[in-house]
Amino acid sequence: MSRRTLDTAQVVDCAAELADADGLDAVTLTRVAERLGVRQPAMYRHIDNYDALIRALGLRGREILANRLGEAAVGLAGDDAVRAMGGAWRAMVAEHPGLYAATDRYPCSSDAELAEAVERVVQMLGQALAGYGLEDDDRIHAARTLRSAFHGFAHLEAGDGHPFALDLDDSFDRMVVLLCAGIRQMATVSA
Repeated sequence: MSRRTLDTAQVVDCAAELADADGLDAVTLTRVAERLGVRQPAMYRHIDNYDALIRALGLRGREILANRLGEAAVGLAGDDAVRAMGGAWRAMVAEHPGLYAATDRYPCSSDAELAEAVERVVQMLGQALAGYGLEDDDRIHAARTLRSAFHGFAHLEAGDGHPFALDLDDSFDRMVVLLCAGIRQMATVSA
């Protein structure tokens, strides 16, 4: 039997695929090792423990989200940028439900790298708000509001938290309209 070469990226890639396919709760060090064709102790050269693996998944989820937000808003401003970013947020969660779930599992308040990843998401949202003419502080508040709204909607949508028969796309569109109206109002108040 030949020895398999393994690195941290392979471990995280495998865990991410497992999380997206079977849910974050299905990710265990044992299952990842089995999928990689190695014994679990071999993984400890690349990942310290289960918590470190979940942290790595959360970091990757935030990085993907920030990249998607940035790509969605290229060449757009104002309401169009907000709408595009909201759609990108929902699409990321639909495509990577396990990675997205990992973004909530590991606290980032005392972790500079995770906090920076969260800040990058907020910065992407804030850049798209430049067309509204908001003051700097208002732009940060509005970006945080968008993050909260998009996260809440996507989290509920991913977990079947919208049980009523109304169309989810229509509900999302209406939420974006409300958010944009609020941002425009904030801009006129601070002007």
